[in-house]
Amino acid sequence: ARTPENTGGKAHGGAGNRAKGTSQDRDKPSQIRFSNISAGKAVADAIRTSLGPKGMDKMIQDAKGDVTITNDGATILKQMQILHPAAKMLVELSKAQDIEAGDGTTSVVVIAGALLDACSRLLQKGIHPTIISESFQKALDKGIEVLTNMAQPVELSDRETLLNSATTSLNSKVVCQYSSLLSPMSVDAVMKVIDPTTANSVDLRDIKIVKKLGGTIDDCELVEGLVLTQKVANTGVTRVEKAKIGLIQFCLSAPKTDMDNQIVVSDYAQMDRVLREERAYILNLVKQIKKAGCNVLLIQKSILRDALSDLALHFLNKMKIMVVKDIERDDIEFICKTIGTKPVAHIDQFTPDMLGSAELAEEVNLNGSGKLIKITGCTNPGKTVTIVVRGSNKLVLEEAERSIHDALCVIRCLVKKRALIAGGGAPEIELALRLNEYARTLKGMDSYCVRAYGDALEVIPSTLAENAGLNPISTVTELRNRHAQGEKTAGINVRKGGISNILEELVVQPLLVSLSALTLATETVRSILKIDDVVS
Repeated sequence: ARTPENTGGKAHGGAGNRAKGTSQDRDKPSQIRFSNISAGKAVADAIRTSLGPKGMDKMIQDAKGDVTITNDGATILKQMQILHPAAKMLVELSKAQDIEAGDGTTSVVVIAGALLDACSRLLQKGIHPTIISESFQKALDKGIEVLTNMAQPVELSDRETLLNSATTSLNSKVVCQYSSLLSPMSVDAVMKVIDPTTANSVDLRDIKIVKKLGGTIDDCELVEGLVLTQKVANTGVTRVEKAKIGLIQFCLSAPKTDMDNQIVVSDYAQMDRVLREERAYILNLVKQIKKAGCNVLLIQKSILRDALSDLALHFLNKMKIMVVKDIERDDIEFICKTIGTKPVAHIDQFTPDMLGSAELAEEVNLNGSGKLIKITGCTNPGKTVTIVVRGSNKLVLEEAERSIHDALCVIRCLVKKRALIAGGGAPEIELALRLNEYARTLKGMDSYCVRAYGDALEVIPSTLAENAGLNPISTVTELRNRHAQGEKTAGINVRKGGISNILEELVVQPLLVSLSALTLATETVRSILKIDDVVS
């Protein structure tokens, strides 16, 4: 008689649990949503302080103990170890912005954080997530239209404008005091690798950035041609004029079988013969290289055996051929593009037409801090350039490289979409104003959500003001006032600590940066809104 009771008790308990479960389930989606939103906001707040020219830098220590100091939003988020899945979406967001526009990686996350904040307020009022999501999309479409109307067209031949936008991008970085040197460098670099009349995008792989420790940022330079960080293998030849350059992918050393083997030589004469064979073999290789008229030899790194035996080096030295070994696999494509050589995979293919030619190949001594090999004056140069970045320590060097990359991306944006808008928080306030006007024309919930979207965008100018040490509330209010009077380009002037016409201060940014920041941030927020459960 005991069993039925037990089972009955169990069934009864089960029903009770289920009833409790449903009431929890009704509550669950909103809890998950709020947890996602607060995680996203936490990430955005962590990065907010590094926005703008007066923004702070972050020092990040990774698991290995390496320290990175950076101001670049994408880099900070990439290094942070984020566990929450919704917060990871913001990391992806800044990566996407980095790929799409290259600059504005911090602002995109800050905007997303502000939109999430707006969402949580709307959700607390009981508005359904789908409605919020749809009206955000409406607001975005309207915003894009407003931004495009604000923009001014720009010609790629107009060097001044390009310089201004590159300088604006560099201003928020550590290296801002060198922007007068780095901006022209990045503009020139981009202009050299494209044809300004027809291009609509820039392949940044054509611009190689070589980092070299030592010196200061003032020593950075733009080299038309090739710069190699490897050392010259043979000391005798450090300078070759009228260079004929060969790039080989085979080894200049005695042939070796594929398997491990051992030969036991008992007779001395035979041993001598083995050595003589080896010398003859290597000499033959070197002679063939010389016969093709090559006088600079680049040798690809080899894993199986030493790509260059000492004997071969000796012969090459006698023939006055400059040798650079350990060329990385990844650099080969770039080198071929720059000097116009073709890589040679076997000695029989080593003919004069595989060589590239240049005016000068020399090893340059960098006042006491190592050497570089420069190959300049190529006869038929591909569209490539090299930027040599110098810095006094590793952190400065890496940050300089990231900053130059950002500046290059800004110019790339201008090549893609030839329009500029003002910087300094001006477009965001203008958007907030226009969206508020637009919200008044809508009915019902939509108007409410669009207004919230507009107000959220004011986070950028208020953060800029906060980071610059101004009073955020009064600054933003004053800005709103100016824009309401029709000054479309009024923005926060961080240098003077007030509000002025930003275009006169030459603070400009490409239209593409703001467009993609808005679009990507809104998309991310909408997808976070749609999530109602996290299953692990």
